[in-house]
Amino acid sequence: MQIELYHGAAIEPHIAGLARLRISVFREFPYLYDGTLDYEQRYLATYTQSADSLCVILRSGEMIVGAATGLPLADETAEVQAPFIAAGWDVGKVFYFGESLAMPAFRGLGYGKRFFAERVAHARQLGRFDWCAFCAIQRPDDHPRQPPGYYPLHGLWRAQGFDRHPELRTEFNWQDLDESAPSAKPMAFWLKPL
Repeated sequence: MQIELYHGAAIEPHIAGLARLRISVFREFPYLYDGTLDYEQRYLATYTQSADSLCVILRSGEMIVGAATGLPLADETAEVQAPFIAAGWDVGKVFYFGESLAMPAFRGLGYGKRFFAERVAHARQLGRFDWCAFCAIQRPDDHPRQPPGYYPLHGLWRAQGFDRHPELRTEFNWQDLDESAPSAKPMAFWLKPL
């Protein structure tokens, strides 16, 4: 197993592998995301355009089996910034965590904690942020596609020092596996003070 850190334009050569990982992992509950390589590569380009972004890659041999991303909220899309602006937050003081993903065989081995630690350390090293933040989908407890034994990652997030901020909420649109068109999905934001 190998952990690699990349910033800004250095992320570019890894976009295709990251896109495939996102599509694979986000097909699972709770996201149920029916993604495409074209969209994923355009989305991930946001990270290559930010000099202060971070991409943490977990490899098994040559294969990307896990990854985590982050960048200044000021470099994120308007869609992600909007809830913070509406609530009166200074987007220049927030470092935003994108995805944190691992293939099933590599979960529960401590890599999720490492992904959080690397991004928090990067935000602190940059020296201008007061907060780290990320968002997660909110599915109902009785969702028909929830698999037996599923549990949300709230405990992991709280153990890393994050708390849910109910004043920050939004909806993102994507197409679920069983949908014929994209629909709005409720998203909740979690923050950690630095």
